[in-house]
Amino acid sequence: MQDIKLINVRTDEVIAEDIKGAYTFWTRFKGLMLTKSMPEKTGLHISPCASIHTFFMKYSIDLIYLNKENKIVGIEEDLKPGKIGKRFSGAYSVVELPAGTFRNTPTFSGQAVEFVGRGYEKVK
Repeated sequence: MQDIKLINVRTDEVIAEDIKGAYTFWTRFKGLMLTKSMPEKTGLHISPCASIHTFFMKYSIDLIYLNKENKIVGIEEDLKPGKIGKRFSGAYSVVELPAGTFRNTPTFSGQAVEFVGRGYEKVK
């Protein structure tokens, strides 16, 4: 277990309690494809990655697009299976979260997030 949390720097709120990293070609390529569900308060950080798709997925997701400084440059809610995500200028990585995450958190574009905990590998 990596024990990585995603925290909104402005509000100090935990957005997700268990973030997994996808930092190699194969883990980025696989992403969440063919998974059955995404438990609440979990997420997948894909880096580097400027955009995503939900092909071969069975559920919707929320997305945070981050620049290199982990500032939010875009948010996309409830992206359905079989779709291509939006492209946001300056996006360097993406955090995939369970659909509905943003209904429960005051997280907005322009805010910064931080990855905190054991096992976090910052990708440059």
